[in-house]
Amino acid sequence: MSIKKVLIVDDEVDVIEAMSTILETAGYKVITSNNKKEALKLAKAAEPDLAILDVMMTTHYEGFELAEDLVNDPDCKNIPILMHTSIEVLTTSEASVRDMAREFRQDPKYRELQVILLKNIATGKAGIDYRTEDGKAIWVPVSGFLNKPVDPKELLQEINSLLG
Repeated sequence: MSIKKVLIVDDEVDVIEAMSTILETAGYKVITSNNKKEALKLAKAAEPDLAILDVMMTTHYEGFELAEDLVNDPDCKNIPILMHTSIEVLTTSEASVRDMAREFRQDPKYRELQVILLKNIATGKAGIDYRTEDGKAIWVPVSGFLNKPVDPKELLQEINSLLG
C-alpha cells in the first residue's frame, strides 16, 4: 500500500506544523505551501491524494481561488479538497448543493453574504458560493470543510473518510 500524500496550504506556519505533525504521525506524507501560486505547482508536480486549503492568505479569497483553479485544472481536478475555515457551514438535505446555494442567495437573510459554504448532510457533497470583488458569483465544489481551530480527531476522520 502506498503512502497517501496530503497538500496543506496555509499562510500560518503554526497551523502547517500542527497539521503536519498530526498527519505524519498517522502515516501520511505531507507537502506544504503558504500561497496559491506555489501550491498549484506542487499539486501538479507531487500529485497529492488530498488538499487542505486555508481560505484567507495573501487575499481574502485566495483559498477559494486556489480550489477553483484545482477543480478546473485537468491534472488536478480529481484531488479531493477540504477547506479549513472559521466560516459557518450551512447544511441542507436538498439534492443539489449548488441549487441550494442559489436559493439561499434569494433569501434576505443570506443575500448580502459574500460567502456561503454548504454541505449536504446526506450525501456529503459540498461547495462554496462566493462573490468576487466585482460582484460575480462563483461556485466551487469541494469535498468538505474543517473547522478552525483544527481538531486532530476531526482532521483524521475527514481525511480517512475521503481517502479510505
